[in-house]
Amino acid sequence: MGTKKKFKLELPHVYTLAFILIIAFAVLTWVLPSGQFERQLLDTPAGEREVAIAGTYQVVDKIADGGDLRQGVLDVLMAPTRGIQAAADVVAFILLIGGTFQILTKTNAMNRGIRKVIRKLQGKEVLLIPIMMILLGIGGTTFGMSEEVIPFYIMLMPIFFAMGYDSMTTFMVVFLGPQIGYAASTTNPFNVLIAQGVAGIKGNPQLLLRFGWWLIMMTVAIIFVMRYAAKVHKNPQSSITFHDDAAKKEEFAMDEEDTRFNLQDKLVLLVFGVGMGVIVFGILKYGWYMDEISAIFLIMGILMGVVGGLKEKEIAEQFVIGVKDLAFAAVVVGVCRGILVIAENGMIIDTILNTLSSSLSNIGTAAFTTVMYVVQSILTLLVPSSSALASLTMPIMAPLCDLQGVNPEASVTVLQFANQLTNMLSPTAGMTVAGLAVCKISFGQWWKTIWKFFILVTVLALIFCGISAIA
Repeated sequence: MGTKKKFKLELPHVYTLAFILIIAFAVLTWVLPSGQFERQLLDTPAGEREVAIAGTYQVVDKIADGGDLRQGVLDVLMAPTRGIQAAADVVAFILLIGGTFQILTKTNAMNRGIRKVIRKLQGKEVLLIPIMMILLGIGGTTFGMSEEVIPFYIMLMPIFFAMGYDSMTTFMVVFLGPQIGYAASTTNPFNVLIAQGVAGIKGNPQLLLRFGWWLIMMTVAIIFVMRYAAKVHKNPQSSITFHDDAAKKEEFAMDEEDTRFNLQDKLVLLVFGVGMGVIVFGILKYGWYMDEISAIFLIMGILMGVVGGLKEKEIAEQFVIGVKDLAFAAVVVGVCRGILVIAENGMIIDTILNTLSSSLSNIGTAAFTTVMYVVQSILTLLVPSSSALASLTMPIMAPLCDLQGVNPEASVTVLQFANQLTNMLSPTAGMTVAGLAVCKISFGQWWKTIWKFFILVTVLALIFCGISAIA
């Protein structure tokens, strides 16, 4: 007698989901009225932008001398190509960033630098928690550190066990550091900079505010983890993973990889630090945009490879590997942009904006940003990638802010917090699933440990979104 297969709900691949949405929006061009707002170039808190003028929406004919606005099968099939072309600047930016950071990864300077910090803390191991979280948080907020942290779970697990902590402490240090840093992004190219690029926001107008939010969020996260770690250290049996950790202590052995930290490593990290400083200065002083930021990242990658002892061929090969690794993310952005191409060609974007704007009118800024936050959180369950979500939603969210009379930077702030804080609990978020799997922690154990912290940081995020809307 055959065993009955258990039904398992699986989400479609993000490419499949994007193509389904392209088809759905093509259908909407036959169903929804076509229309448009009058637009004008205005100086806004987010820089000079072309914005829709509230109250000027007019319905237009579907079929006129200019052609048929209804999108057919051929339009659907051409949408991904047209989307990639329309998002060429963002796609190129992502690919170049991938090449640069692969060169940094190849030098191994970042890993050896963190190991150096760990060795220096012998006898003061408790300081490892805030120091590691700050270092990883800086990586998250500046260049979107994410997958790069996976080796640190294995590296730190035996250290934290030896210090009298549990596997949950290891997971929270390595996961929450970059995750909260990523949520409270400052110059992270994979959410803030891409979202601003899609929204047409020049520079990074609220960069100083974002630094402040990062400091607050990281402080709250470090205090939470330190309190948890202190409780487990005092009473090991209070650990939610106490019984599981007995087997883990035998399985996880001390990492014996190369522990050198030499002049080359210091020079690589110096180039990285100076480069990020130049980017921040250029954004604040000159309102740099993707082209200028890309140029700095490119020279950073070359210099890091040179001072890191890589040969010319190695630098080029690693750059290609990095481009390949982020090709998925880059093409997702372009394909998602195809959804917008269909909607724009069918002239239903302004119809959707007009409907949303009318339904959300007079609800107040705080309620408006909260609604945006909830919508982005729900969409994150389907599209965990921050860059893909930005390309999918920012064409609607930023103009909606314009129509509501709030700073369009609020749409960026909502995206960065809603996306990453939701991913913190989401079973569809790859990095959350991967980290829990490495540490052999169940989602149930994680949710039970983190729910109070999640509520606290969500409240803080909603406050920051409200501030962003009026700043």
